[in-house]
Amino acid sequence: MPEQLWLPGLEAPPTPTDGLFFAVFPDTHTATSISKLAQQLCGATRARSKPLAAGRLHVTLLHLGNFAGGLPRDRVEAAMRAAASISMAPFTVEFDSVVSFASKPRPGPMVLSGGDGVEGLHALHGALGHALQDAGLGDRAGSIAAPYTPHVTLAYGMPWAAVRPVEPVCWNVREFALMHSLLGRTRHVALARWPLVGGES
Repeated sequence: MPEQLWLPGLEAPPTPTDGLFFAVFPDTHTATSISKLAQQLCGATRARSKPLAAGRLHVTLLHLGNFAGGLPRDRVEAAMRAAASISMAPFTVEFDSVVSFASKPRPGPMVLSGGDGVEGLHALHGALGHALQDAGLGDRAGSIAAPYTPHVTLAYGMPWAAVRPVEPVCWNVREFALMHSLLGRTRHVALARWPLVGGES
């Protein structure tokens, strides 16, 4: 879809202040280990980037949009209906490489990535996408057709670097959450959490 053009004399669109997304989080012990890895990576470069705090480390499952002036109540409610319909058993994830999302020569995010060890995240991403469509959020459910790369962001503003293997980072995913991101304030607030207790019979 072509980008909308703003003509002289028309007001610019308001700056987004709030984001909404589904995510899973590592347990406290694993988050601490990931944070130490991020500190090592930042320390090994001349970049002034700071690693993300352990409490902010997560894997985004689906991003539901950024908004100005607060979250739309109907979208939050639809997302909650979709999440409540998910039936999936807990699963284990494994990230085994560090990947740069930077574009030479510009810096960018440095992330943890995985291969077969993230199949469970792909399955949960797909299930949520279909559930969102059923809940009336077809505009966001369409994003399941886009490539999805499960990852944990370690730090922003890092110089480009080749993919490198790391000691596998694993944890059991037992729940997922709907998150409210306070844009520009580096804060995430959990609106609700759902345990993974089901699965196909």
